Amino acid sequence: MIDWEGINEFVSVVESESFTAAAQRLNVSVAHVSRRVNQLEKRLGAKLLYRTTRKLTLTDTGRVYYRQVCQIKHALQAAEQEVMTLEGNPAGRLRITAPVYYGEQFVAPLVNNFLLRYPGLQLDMVLTNSTVDLVQEGFDLAIRLGSLGSSSLMCRKLARRTQFLCAAPDYLARYGTPRHINDLSTHRCLAGTVDHWRFIENKQPRRFRLPSGWHCNSGLALKDAAIKGLGIVQLPDYYVTEALNKGLLVSLLEEYRVPDDGVWVVYPNNKHLSPRVRLLVDYLVECL
Repeated sequence: MIDWEGINEFVSVVESESFTAAAQRLNVSVAHVSRRVNQLEKRLGAKLLYRTTRKLTLTDTGRVYYRQVCQIKHALQAAEQEVMTLEGNPAGRLRITAPVYYGEQFVAPLVNNFLLRYPGLQLDMVLTNSTVDLVQEGFDLAIRLGSLGSSSLMCRKLARRTQFLCAAPDYLARYGTPRHINDLSTHRCLAGTVDHWRFIENKQPRRFRLPSGWHCNSGLALKDAAIKGLGIVQLPDYYVTEALNKGLLVSLLEEYRVPDDGVWVVYPNNKHLSPRVRLLVDYLVECL
């Protein structure tokens, strides 16, 4: 049978980097923490920590022991969360990342509703248009847009995404309406984070390289520029659908539009997916 005496104190000392901080963390005396760690080392017959008045470091044996104990600790936490989930009370912290605009408009409101349903959960959400390493940076899941490259991550499709090429009626009245992809070379093209637009011609993918000129990494700014007649833009439906319905923008070259791609939730390929993450993934799939 495993003797847990001294293990919590040892882990707290390592993570707090001092006996005093560990004692405060555990709400016990420094003498209690020191005594428990000494008893643990005596029971194991090994030195786990080098202690001086100025520095605290792990021995090689202590480093191995800490790593193994943490695995057991995390497994116990996962077991507790599994039980709480089965009882309808998932708990713990969710770390999520999503693109800025899509996250603000669609993901965050749904996640907030999810937290109302499960008040025992905590949230750490990072909205960024950069692709983050989920494993390296400790995220539970990410929302990704468009085509997914090869990856060891698991994924589920949340929604479809349609790309629209469009311009304001005023712009088209002044500069004419393009009838073919090649016609775009004589137009003002508003560029985002990529230097090309994607089309399908004769059932084959085609890229139109954008001329230098107007660039911005904000979809909202691109839409605003297009509505004000500064040029033609290619944006996903969630940016421009309302403007198209109101007649503020006109859809162009629809016969060359690329097939819809996806909005995805991706998460690390863990053998045992955390119950709270599994619940959230299922909820996002259901809602989106």
